[in-house]
Amino acid sequence: MSEQDEQSANRLRRELPDEVPPPPAADVPAGAATTGDAWRVNRPDRSGKQPGPTGRQRLVKGLWPPRLTRAQLIVALLLFGLGFGLAVQVASNSDSDSALRGARQEDLVRILDELDDRTQRLEDEKQGLEKQRDELENSSDQAEEARKQTLEKERQLGILAGTVAAQGPGITVTIEDTKGAVEADMLLDAIQELRAAGAEAIQVNGVRVVANTYLTDVDKSVSVDGNKINAPYRFQVIGKPQDLEPALNIPGGVVQTLEKEQATVTVERSGKIVVDALRAAKRPDYARSSSQ
Repeated sequence: MSEQDEQSANRLRRELPDEVPPPPAADVPAGAATTGDAWRVNRPDRSGKQPGPTGRQRLVKGLWPPRLTRAQLIVALLLFGLGFGLAVQVASNSDSDSALRGARQEDLVRILDELDDRTQRLEDEKQGLEKQRDELENSSDQAEEARKQTLEKERQLGILAGTVAAQGPGITVTIEDTKGAVEADMLLDAIQELRAAGAEAIQVNGVRVVANTYLTDVDKSVSVDGNKINAPYRFQVIGKPQDLEPALNIPGGVVQTLEKEQATVTVERSGKIVVDALRAAKRPDYARSSSQ
């Protein structure tokens, strides 16, 4: 290149501007980047370095693509599920209300009748269950009462049969026989008088007196159900003392008869008499309960 051409090129560089002016604003759409902006962004500076991104580009780059943490994702899913459930519930209620509002009068009457019938069935079932409960309670009470009565009857029969011990008010009769004149029939008369006066349990010298008790004379002494006893004869009797003592002292009764035989009779009342001599329960050989 000649010196004249080089001078012309230098003059041309001085006359050209550093930047190309942007087009008029009227010809540029709103919000669009102008050619001048793009030229300025992409145009390297005089040192040859590429300039950095603009503020708008940095903002867009920070917002997209979105960066979600695991906790944010779980919260978002829960909120979505809650909103979906509320929407379904509202829609269901709306459909039900709209269906009732849009139903005919005959349909509404039928629905009310069905509800009344269901209510009546539930009420009947409730009354049936309450009746069963009352029957069970009454049957339990009756069974418990029957059990108590059975135990009481067993106790009473045990006292009469001599298989259980007994205690209660009564009298103690002591017969002293120094002459040996008291015989078995005299003691048997005493037992009969006591039974007739209401004696419930009797014991003579450690031998329990029961319904089938028998007395016999043995060598100037007395045998009770095969058990030999000797004077003094001591009767322990449970019953009402006010009835038992007068029964023995009636004119011509047990006390006067024994005194004629020169025996001494002593009667003492007591608030507690214990009859603890027991008899083994014997099973009948032939008799059986008619309920079997």
